[in-house]
Amino acid sequence: MNTRQTSSKQPPNWLTMPTRLSWWVLLLTMLMVIAATIGGKNLYFRGDYNIFFDGENAQLRAFDEIQTTFAKSDNLAIVIAPKSGNVFEPKTLTLIQRLTQDAWQVPYSSRVDSLANYQHTEATEDDLIVEDLLLDEYSLTPERIAKVKQIALSEPVIKHSMISEKGDVSVVNITVQLPEVDETAEVLEVVAAVNQMIAQYQVEHPDVEFHKAGIIAMNHAFMVAAQDDSSTLVPTMLLVILLFLTLMLRSVLSVVATLVVIIGSVAATMGLSGWAGMFLSTATVNIPTLVMTLAVADCVHVIATMRQNMKLGHSKRYAIDQSVSVNFMPIVITSITTAIGFLMMNMSDSPVLRDFGNLAALGVMIACLLSLSMLPAMLRILPIKVNAVDAHNPEPSDVMDKLGDWVVRNRKVLLPVSAVVIAVSASLLPLNKINDESVKYFDSRSEFRRAADFMEERISGMSNINIVVKSDESQGIADPTYLQTIGDFSKWLREQPETDHVATLSDVYKRLNKNMHGDENSYYTLPLDRELAAQYLLLYEMSLPYGLDLNNQINVDKSSIKMVATVANLGSVEMVDLENRIYAWFNQHAPQYQVVASSPTLMFAHIGETNMASMLATLPITLILISALMIFSLRSLRLGIISVVPNMAPAVIGFGLWALFSGEINLGLSVVVTLTLGIVVDDSVHFLSKYQRARKQGQNAEQAVRYAFHTVGRALWITTVVLVAGFSVLAMSSFRLNADMGQLSAIVIFIALVVDFVFLPALLMKFDTASYSQDEPQTANATTNSATTSPATTQLQS
Repeated sequence: MNTRQTSSKQPPNWLTMPTRLSWWVLLLTMLMVIAATIGGKNLYFRGDYNIFFDGENAQLRAFDEIQTTFAKSDNLAIVIAPKSGNVFEPKTLTLIQRLTQDAWQVPYSSRVDSLANYQHTEATEDDLIVEDLLLDEYSLTPERIAKVKQIALSEPVIKHSMISEKGDVSVVNITVQLPEVDETAEVLEVVAAVNQMIAQYQVEHPDVEFHKAGIIAMNHAFMVAAQDDSSTLVPTMLLVILLFLTLMLRSVLSVVATLVVIIGSVAATMGLSGWAGMFLSTATVNIPTLVMTLAVADCVHVIATMRQNMKLGHSKRYAIDQSVSVNFMPIVITSITTAIGFLMMNMSDSPVLRDFGNLAALGVMIACLLSLSMLPAMLRILPIKVNAVDAHNPEPSDVMDKLGDWVVRNRKVLLPVSAVVIAVSASLLPLNKINDESVKYFDSRSEFRRAADFMEERISGMSNINIVVKSDESQGIADPTYLQTIGDFSKWLREQPETDHVATLSDVYKRLNKNMHGDENSYYTLPLDRELAAQYLLLYEMSLPYGLDLNNQINVDKSSIKMVATVANLGSVEMVDLENRIYAWFNQHAPQYQVVASSPTLMFAHIGETNMASMLATLPITLILISALMIFSLRSLRLGIISVVPNMAPAVIGFGLWALFSGEINLGLSVVVTLTLGIVVDDSVHFLSKYQRARKQGQNAEQAVRYAFHTVGRALWITTVVLVAGFSVLAMSSFRLNADMGQLSAIVIFIALVVDFVFLPALLMKFDTASYSQDEPQTANATTNSATTSPATTQLQS
């Protein structure tokens, strides 16, 4: 005969405050949320690439040194592609001339380089003529255009840089010197001016295609990606959450209460970040989406347990108190473990990922606080009703009960099968390779990505490496040995398969030497006489117009030069490999010179690798902390140790699957292990707490597993669906770092549910065979000796 008993154990007074002092608790929490939210007025947005690197980053320090020594190279390149496929037509050449002139009016422009103002040199008797290639004084006759074409397509300085090999695409490059007072606003100002200029020319030249490229365009792309995410993903996430909660909780008022907690958690998190002086970035702009998702998980457990108690005929206040009492420790431990996972992102080499982790951890703890205070108070105040179930006619067995029965029946098969799946997934992990390609941070919806792909196909890649070679001697660049080294290295660099273009001073020297010898082709060599080389360069520099000097290639005391290698849009592995080959060449052929190589592309190439290394280094610490918390919360060394494998298995399986359909680990994916480790603990904590509760009340392992499925299975299913939906919305981001992070996190979180529904119960039934001290009263609706009784009639109550 089944008998229903109820524990007389009452929750401590401080846990029942939300139901005893509902209005006061609600008022106090609302005031705290409002006070935190006010800090949001201090938030501002930064979209430049510098935010991904901190001051200790070796590549950033090298790049800053190059930028300080030489003229800054922040640029915006306007790509001009006539549909006729021929730049060398009067109307297109005239367009380039006009565009070059107008480009000087772009805010903060310090230099404009194009086919029009390329400083071509040639000898006329004893004179050196230095003038614009498309000088206005020359009419664009067929003869003049033929000469311009011959020069443009043969001169290594501009071929693959200002003009494509086929002569079908040209580039006007605008170098800007941003004041860096408000770099985001300054970038927007530059792009707005260029957009206005292009729009005007597009109307006049509908048969010409225009694209924007360069560092300024990339910075702008970061901003656009963030704006797109905040304007589309956050509302989408909110709608997804409301839809799923309404369908699964089947209570509009419960959804309203959850919504208030979600909004309060997000508002307080972003407000406190404003008080802390933080800024929004491409990464942190998605914090609202993440906090929404995590806040729902806490609320669902409280509401689901409350409704279960009310179905059994208990009063709403009693049901809420018991729900908070039962779920308090699992929610707190889950929140702490999730926060630990996010806080471990502080070991990342990227400041914005550290900010992302800190804000997410803050949001998790705020959601935890509000779900255990504001939510119960609102549930007590709102007129929520649940139809009680007749004790003599219980509800028919639901899906979770059937799943629990199936797992118990098949436990002997599920355990080895699960172990094999985990082992196979682990064997696939080495197939993943770290490979970052900064251009591909943006998907095909991005204007910048389309421009980058177009440039790579038609003229050259957008990636580059700045290479500084120091002679450590004033006027040392005229030294014949130094010049010969630069010439040899430039030749070697051009021969590398990745290289599209090399801007090097050796080409200028060769051209000047040829000019000074009557334009004889045989003299297109380096002048290996120190005084002669110095005189050539001085004569050339004195002939250059304002704004087109050589300070972007030579430092002040002429002891160093800067070369720029433009390469295909490579992944980080290929980029770092090329960098290493550059250093190796100098170590072998010219060890006496100090060489510094860096660029934004190279910085991004390095950071994914270093970030993954730092994240993997913190993984053991994260595991130890989370395992210690599990052992503490469950007060069971055995259950804590058993939980380690199911907590790690989802990441192993997830990355194993990733190896099969992608295999590339970028900067965003390098944090997924630590990011998801805390979140996946949510399932195992709640499952184990209910399992342990049943064991302490006299149930054997099989009965306890059934009880866990019955009491918490549906809540775990709801929270997983919402978490997966949240990260799937993030996967819709046009910014690939966020999209890949969201996609893999969703996979890992879903796998976590499967593991905790299949592998964890099988482990428990196999290894948790010891008897428990029954420190709680028996409260089961169970027949005394039946290990196979359906959970529909085996209900433990608080």
